[in-house]
Amino acid sequence: MRNLQYSGIGGMGMDVKIIVATHKKYPMPDDPIYLPVHCGREGKDDIGYQGDDTGNNISAKNPYFAELTGLYWAWKNLRSDYIGLVHYRRHFGHRARRGAPFSNVLSHGDIALLLGRIKVFLPQKRRYYIETLYSHYAHIAFAEHLDITREIISELYPEYIESFNEVVCRRWGYMFNMMIMQEKLVDEYCTWLFDILFELKNRVDSSQMSDFHLRFCARVGEILLNVWLECQVEQGRIKRSEIRELPYVHMEKVDWIKKGGAFLKAKFLHQKYERSF
Repeated sequence: MRNLQYSGIGGMGMDVKIIVATHKKYPMPDDPIYLPVHCGREGKDDIGYQGDDTGNNISAKNPYFAELTGLYWAWKNLRSDYIGLVHYRRHFGHRARRGAPFSNVLSHGDIALLLGRIKVFLPQKRRYYIETLYSHYAHIAFAEHLDITREIISELYPEYIESFNEVVCRRWGYMFNMMIMQEKLVDEYCTWLFDILFELKNRVDSSQMSDFHLRFCARVGEILLNVWLECQVEQGRIKRSEIRELPYVHMEKVDWIKKGGAFLKAKFLHQKYERSF
């Protein structure tokens, strides 16, 4: 039985709850649909947010799963018509509006009339142009993570292999593990996702990894969201018209020169990332 948590009321009587994954104190949206969640809370000081270490949780696995320990907590402990995940430094929002970043953050009123008709909200596609999702992952991390993931899917969920093979060859994807979905779909997605990622963690030797590369389950999870969604569409369980892309906004200024330089160094000089950009 899931714990009943407060949910902000969306339009047409539907509840929406979007967790804001964070590991530190940070300004948060004031709309009641948002719930800041301290990811990796187990063994850490209280920073005043809901911890991901209550109820049914995997908080201790945060070094591997990053924001996905927050998603797991929401899946197991929240009740709401829609459940979503954003980051403390990256939110769904409006690029057309002017002003401070938080004035551009998505509110429940922005999607109220879409609830029920749209089943899945996703961040706008991130395009890599000169990279596929597979080659980009191989350049910034280790290709064997995806190879092992393919093996696991072939064993546990073989009906998803075709979608996996298609997605990793794309030059775009819905990234950051950000989404807002109907609760029933969150349940189906998370059951599938964590079955695969728990097995991936067991099969990958992470003993010599840096803290950055230790988060491989979260990074593979970004790609798997695309795989799961593609298979739902191909099998007719979700219509493309029931998916809506939303702009996303950064709460902090992004150094695109440094970010682009790291991207090119990873591709052409084989310098793997050691930090997020």
